[in-house]
Amino acid sequence: MKALTNEKLLIVGAAGMIGSNMLQTAIMMGLSSNICAYDPYAPALEGAVEEMYHCGFDGVDLTWTTDPKIAFEGAKYIVSSGGAARKAGMTREDLLKGNAEIAVELGKNIKQYCPDAKHVTIVFNPADITGLITLLYSGLKPSQVSTLAALDSTRLRTALAQHFNVPQDKVTGCRTYGGHGEQMAVFASTTKIDGRPLSEIIGTEELSEKAWEDMQKYVTQGGKRIIDLRGRSSFQSPSYLSVAMLRAAMGGENFPWPSGTYVNNNEFSHIMMAMETHIDKDGVTFKDVKGTEKEMEALRHSYEHLCKLRNEVIDMGIIPPVEEWKKINPYL
Repeated sequence: MKALTNEKLLIVGAAGMIGSNMLQTAIMMGLSSNICAYDPYAPALEGAVEEMYHCGFDGVDLTWTTDPKIAFEGAKYIVSSGGAARKAGMTREDLLKGNAEIAVELGKNIKQYCPDAKHVTIVFNPADITGLITLLYSGLKPSQVSTLAALDSTRLRTALAQHFNVPQDKVTGCRTYGGHGEQMAVFASTTKIDGRPLSEIIGTEELSEKAWEDMQKYVTQGGKRIIDLRGRSSFQSPSYLSVAMLRAAMGGENFPWPSGTYVNNNEFSHIMMAMETHIDKDGVTFKDVKGTEKEMEALRHSYEHLCKLRNEVIDMGIIPPVEEWKKINPYL
């Protein structure tokens, strides 16, 4: 398989379950012939890379290091799952302080060692905030940093397909926007079941209002359910989706789901959140979300939750007040 690029792709947090799966997925997708795996924990990192060697992949120069200078120098594409994972009983917000500090370090490493990086995708939770922090300290343009937000939309499609007993590809237009997780705004107006608008089905015997409300809660708590079922947080689905986002940024196959992006418009200010996006070699762009009055109210509520988290990080002293951001990153 011919790789999309021979430019350096850096997998951050490659010793972990998400990171090691991202590593394998990136190789199998043929993203780059030049891949570096980075993690501070040497034994697990070496083990993960050794497994990749044992797969017998051709056409890829795979290296690994625990040294950030070696890892980041020359990197053009970066995907990071390098934060602490959720455990049973935890919310994404419980990870806020520790992972926010990791995001600061990530952003500074990018700025110091690879300021000409083309695209960065952030996976570790709470991804909306860690992505925002990475963007701030990296000095990159907003179009060059995206965050994983598609999981809520894919979980919605799964729940609907299971409810209506149809193949997943018969459920189209599933969209969730705003903050990843429990505060995500779930949209019905964009969705169709085998060509039928979901909004016309809700409130009927096929899907009662109560059943739809329960399904929305089920979808936004999908990550918690995986932890309950498997004893650990999701790793296969975020690995695949995040690498698929990076593939689109390299000019490869289109990424069909929403992604997290920096938003600063008339309605939402100085925040990273899931929007209707398009990712290509020029980066990530978004268009304004449209929905029913109730859906837009839910989106505004989700935005307010993200602002609260952002302000908590400001109060912690991890990032400065919004009005000072341009001193660190002139693109903001």
